[in-house]
Amino acid sequence: MQLHCIDTGVVDADDATRPLVVLHGLFGSADNWRSPIKQWQQTRRVVAVDLRNHGRSPHAPGMRYAQMADDVAESLDALEITQFDLLGHSMGGKVAITLARQQPQAVASLIVADIAPVAYDHGHDEIFAAMRRVAEGEPESRREADALMAESVEVAATRQFLATNLVRDDAGILRWRVGLDEIADGYADIIAAPDGEGAYPGPALLLRGGDSPYVRDAHRDAVAAVMPEATWQTLEGAGHWLHAEQPEAFLQALSRFFASL
Repeated sequence: MQLHCIDTGVVDADDATRPLVVLHGLFGSADNWRSPIKQWQQTRRVVAVDLRNHGRSPHAPGMRYAQMADDVAESLDALEITQFDLLGHSMGGKVAITLARQQPQAVASLIVADIAPVAYDHGHDEIFAAMRRVAEGEPESRREADALMAESVEVAATRQFLATNLVRDDAGILRWRVGLDEIADGYADIIAAPDGEGAYPGPALLLRGGDSPYVRDAHRDAVAAVMPEATWQTLEGAGHWLHAEQPEAFLQALSRFFASL
């Protein structure tokens, strides 16, 4: 499946800098990365991808990481991108790990943001409930949509993040642009470990939020088995959405990593 991408294009025809490919997390989209993209595109081509059932990409059954990695590979082939640096956050980090294991020759370096290559047992029941409530309520304003979500989700920042997926239809009703049914049906695969076998042998960076529970010291053996060359870095004061909560520290960490390659 070919996916929708934000592609900044080649900066300089003579520039040999590799493109940076960016993969968002669950219920995110390429649009969430527009701020850091503005920084990166000054010196390199950036391709931010909407994964299947997210953003402007097609909806289809199946949320296995092998399927999503194949989608990304097909989309990059269509753009004639054969080697790239790869960044993935949360669910996108597991897609990135899977793709790096499948095509290590194409992935020049790997950055995984706040996710470990393990299965998680946490759930998003309250988020699914909030999104179902909006779908049933057919709100005509974002204030109405927020009130419907607030019945299940207390944290305003989470509701604001989810609301980035709302678009208005021809009748003026706000609808989810994500494939909610497909995501719900594939949720067991989303919380599973990445697909693929063996280890990615290239340079890697694992960034984690100091206030996030997603990547713990207990995961070090699992990370080493999949990314043996990975350097760990903790962004203090950041939670799971570390690139949004500590944007400068996030950009600086990536700059230092790329400079070390």
